[in-house]
Amino acid sequence: MLRRGALLVGALLVAGSAVAEAPPQGTGAELPLLPRELVFAPPERTRVQLSPDAARLAWLAWDGAAFSLRLRELVSGAERTLAGDVQSFRFAPDGSALLFLEGQRLHAVDPGGGDPRPLTPEGVVARELVVSARHPGQALIELNRPGSPLFDVHRIDVAAGTRSLDTANPGDVVGWVADLDLQVRAAIAGDPRDGSKHLRVKSADDWKLVAVWPFEEQGGVVGFVNEGRSLVVETSVGADTTRLFQIDAATGKEERLVAHDPRADVGRVIVDPQSGALQAVSVEYLLPEWTILDPSIAGDVDALRARHPGPVWLVSRDAADRVWLVALQQDDGRVRYALWRRTPKTLEPLFGNRPALDDWPLAARRGVPIPSRDGASLPCYLTLPRGSDAKGLPLVVVVHGGPWLRDQHGWDPTAQWLASRGYAVLQVNFRGSAGFGRAFQRAGDGGWGPGIMQRDLADAARWAIAQGTADPTRIAVYGASFGGHAAVASLAFSHDLWAAGVALSAPLDLRTLVSSVPPEWTPLRRKLIRTVGDVERDEVLNRRLSPLHHASDVRAPLLLAQGAEDPRVRPEQAKALAASLRERDVPVEVVIYPDEGRSLDRTENRMDFYARTEAFLAKHLGGRMQP
Repeated sequence: MLRRGALLVGALLVAGSAVAEAPPQGTGAELPLLPRELVFAPPERTRVQLSPDAARLAWLAWDGAAFSLRLRELVSGAERTLAGDVQSFRFAPDGSALLFLEGQRLHAVDPGGGDPRPLTPEGVVARELVVSARHPGQALIELNRPGSPLFDVHRIDVAAGTRSLDTANPGDVVGWVADLDLQVRAAIAGDPRDGSKHLRVKSADDWKLVAVWPFEEQGGVVGFVNEGRSLVVETSVGADTTRLFQIDAATGKEERLVAHDPRADVGRVIVDPQSGALQAVSVEYLLPEWTILDPSIAGDVDALRARHPGPVWLVSRDAADRVWLVALQQDDGRVRYALWRRTPKTLEPLFGNRPALDDWPLAARRGVPIPSRDGASLPCYLTLPRGSDAKGLPLVVVVHGGPWLRDQHGWDPTAQWLASRGYAVLQVNFRGSAGFGRAFQRAGDGGWGPGIMQRDLADAARWAIAQGTADPTRIAVYGASFGGHAAVASLAFSHDLWAAGVALSAPLDLRTLVSSVPPEWTPLRRKLIRTVGDVERDEVLNRRLSPLHHASDVRAPLLLAQGAEDPRVRPEQAKALAASLRERDVPVEVVIYPDEGRSLDRTENRMDFYARTEAFLAKHLGGRMQP
């Protein structure tokens, strides 16, 4: 990854679209069913950007098959499409061109129209574009060497369309960092032997090692500050959750602690694109919470908060820093874009990111901390059907994959889809989830199968029962990948609780899962074995943890789905589990998609799976279903 200190790091919101007739009106059980084709559709408007002169907006627009680059003149309202099949883009700092990735090539196009110009050759992968207001006619781009996984940094003259090698990869660098003068000044190298990451900073013609992040420690660079004399880095070394530090670029010595929250890791960071100074940092435990570091933007943030009660994101800004493009997040996860004029502090609405859903009734999604049986607090998200009284509802517990991922605030199509069918939806950040610190994640070690992760899911479901929200006889568990494993494990190891389960790409035999990890991924194999247990060498442990060997304990109906070419999960194991269940007259459905691997990448297969899931849940929990 190639980064620069003046970038707005991770502050883009993405959302989606489709076309459908306006829904009829109604309340509660009479509300129309949200069409699957809408809720799971790709984004209609995403990655919206304001031009440096604040005269134009550009975004990626879904055209039904791919994303195109769309531009609007703010004064006249005129719109035009500049390019098709675009993955990402940004304005050149002087607004003279839009730079975009189409396929694997970098192109430039005039905002007034015309044919795009390729800036990199065919057959070479381009990634991680960086620009700087100090050098508006240039750009840095990573290009791989033909037939090699190594990426070098090349310098592009945008107007001339020429390029030259800027920084060659010595053989182990996985990410580069440039300063405000568009000079590559730092590199992150990976050691495949132990999985550690090494931060090197360039001094004259030499590269000096200034920090090492061991495997499983988080570490990364936000960018250069203090006119290049300092670096801002995120690290988990020495603390439970990650911290943001400013360090001396020459020595790596810590200069000051910038931000830290003991509840959750550091999230998004905003820097001034002109000076590179840090302006704000977020942390998300249940909701995004911003800490303002630059007093010059505090008044704007306060005024925006007063106008919108939910999260507000600064997406982009003009070169003069007088106009901001902001994203206002709704409680159902949808986003509406607006222009914020810092003087006289006016908010001008633009459009939503999901206009096809504007007239459809969506459900609010809220964060709730739920106590586990041992007193730990589990950060969860609850979505209730719109118009319901939140009492005695059928409940679906949706389990995220990984397990080293997390559920977070914002748009969640699965939650909206299920809530539209009349289900309360509970998403649980169980022990083992990422983002809440080392101790919370490591607490999930050894927690597969009947362990702590499955128990956390059961505790969250029982909380919903105790609150009166869930009907104790109509509770299902649903998940993919690790979430699929957890769904089947829940039916096997806490079978008195669940009325049904849905599992996609579920690892049913953990020995098979661990042994499928390639030997060259040594650090990951070591982490997986520590987290799961040494199931390769201990068959007794494998049989104790793997739900495939506990079919006799499963009593609730089960839907199993996966790709036939999945390298981690073998279809014959799903078929074996199903055969065992059928012998005991336990309802089971197995769907194998012959043209899929680890995930369902084809739209028609995903829609088929959702339709089958919907019918399965309606049959066993009594919710509604789309014909």
